[in-house]
Amino acid sequence: MTKRNTKQRRHIIITELNNNGEVSVDQLAKKFDTSEVTIRKDLAALENSGLLLRRYGGAIALPKEVVSDELSENVSIRKNELAQAAAKLIREHNRIVIDSGSTTASLIKQLDGMRGLVVMTNSLNVANALNELESEPTLLMTGGTWDAHSESFQGQVAESVLRSYDFDQLFIGADGVDLERGTTTFNELVGLSKVMAEVSREVIVMVESEKIGRKIPNLELAWSSIDILITNKDLNPEFKQQIESHDVKVICV
Repeated sequence: MTKRNTKQRRHIIITELNNNGEVSVDQLAKKFDTSEVTIRKDLAALENSGLLLRRYGGAIALPKEVVSDELSENVSIRKNELAQAAAKLIREHNRIVIDSGSTTASLIKQLDGMRGLVVMTNSLNVANALNELESEPTLLMTGGTWDAHSESFQGQVAESVLRSYDFDQLFIGADGVDLERGTTTFNELVGLSKVMAEVSREVIVMVESEKIGRKIPNLELAWSSIDILITNKDLNPEFKQQIESHDVKVICV
C-alpha cells in the first residue's frame, strides 16, 4: 500500500480496529510502508482522543467507539469550542500551565494577542505551537523523562521543576470523568498532573462531554483538586448536577 497522509492512515487504523478488535504495530508498519515509530505515534494520538486502548505491541478497540472523517471534524470543532471558553478565563500577564494532549493544545491559538503570559508545559507540541505565537509568551518547559506513551515529559525532574514555581491556572484534559471520583486516564503516570494542580491556584479541566461518565481505572485528579470543568452543551443535566455537587463549576459551551 502506498503511503497515506496522517488523517487517512489513522482513519484506516480505527476501521481495522473496529473490524478485528485489535491491531499490531508490526502489521500496521508493513501495511502502510512506514516506520514502527510513526505507527506508535498514531496509536498514542488515537488513544489521547479516546478511540482505542494501547497494549504492548499494538492496540485494542474500546467498546462502541467508531470514528469517521465527519466525526473527526466534529471533534475538532468541539475542542475549539472548549478552547474558546477556556481562553476567556485567562487574563493578560497570567502564569499558566498547559498539560499535554490534543484538547489542551487547541487552547494555544486562542492565546495569540494576550500580553505578558508565562506558560509552562510538558509537551513539545504545545511548546512549538506557543513559540509560533506573535505575542511571544514566556515559555517554560518542565524537562524530565520523555514518555512516548503520552508524548510528554514526566518524572521526578519534571515534578521538581514545577515545584519551583507557582501559577495562576492549570489547563488539563482527561481521558474520562468518573462522576464520583474525578478525572481519569489510561496513562498510569499521574504524578506530574497532581503536582501541576498543587502549584496552581485554579485548576480547569477541558473535556468533551462524551468522555464524562466513562469508566477508566487510573484516577488523575480528585474532585477536591478541580475548580472548573469546561465541556460541551450536550452534557447530561444529571451529570452536570453530580459534578457541581463536588463544588466544581461547570461551563457548558
